[in-house]
Amino acid sequence: MPVKTFRPLTPSTRYMTVASFDEITKTRPEKRLVVTRKRTGGRNCYGRVTARGIGGGHKQKIRLVDFRRERRGIPAKVVAVEYDPIRTSRLALVQYGDGEKRYILAPEGLKPGMTVMSGPKAAAEVGNCLPLRSIPVGMPIHNLELKPGRGGQMVRAAGGSASLMSRDQGYAVVRLPSGEIRKLSEECYATIGQVGNTEHEKVLLGKAGRGRHRAMRPLSRGVAKNPVDHPMGGGAGKTSGGGHPVTPWGIITKGLKTRKRKKYSNRFIVTRRNGRPMKLK
Repeated sequence: MPVKTFRPLTPSTRYMTVASFDEITKTRPEKRLVVTRKRTGGRNCYGRVTARGIGGGHKQKIRLVDFRRERRGIPAKVVAVEYDPIRTSRLALVQYGDGEKRYILAPEGLKPGMTVMSGPKAAAEVGNCLPLRSIPVGMPIHNLELKPGRGGQMVRAAGGSASLMSRDQGYAVVRLPSGEIRKLSEECYATIGQVGNTEHEKVLLGKAGRGRHRAMRPLSRGVAKNPVDHPMGGGAGKTSGGGHPVTPWGIITKGLKTRKRKKYSNRFIVTRRNGRPMKLK
């Protein structure tokens, strides 16, 4: 997917880049597979703002994606590749022999007319979903399950792919895109291939208006405020006071570890994403 640039005839087009959408073959989604997205504006059930900088945005339809691929052993034909407004990857619309249609994540190289299938007897080809015990070692995979039958939860963003490193004693060792090496059950399902739309990271919004279309409202910097309004406010000139960046309520915003130190799944992490081995306490 190439990225389009513009001649800088206006300040907004100087840095803006957009996707070419050459791979899109169908513009309107299936009515039975979409629901309207309800926007919260960053407010909770009591109407109080719990996430700042959220509001407005274009109306969007949520595509109901089949992450479980539970129709095992039944081939499905790829009908079209579609755009998803709330997802970085593209979606592939597949149709089974009985006429049922479902959305799946479109991996790189999957095109209309191709056939995909899920199940332990499926071939190790792009778009097919197999248990980790049936996938050859070293193949790129995505849409991984954390627990068998739960559905794919990891490696679903555009351009993402994990690598199956080895198998031993009922577990498969997988290297995730973050660099973390993790053990998963051999019965967990994963899809062959790399998630499509690999050049999504090269797309630049270029102007504030495109952010507003995505419901991103502007926020004032803490250092630009007065001390009464923010812990980082005040000072002569541009200064943050030499302290660590914090929220208006004094909570650390960068580098604060939020993972529980005694989390149950720590035993399945072989190497953390920073390259250090996982220490069990």
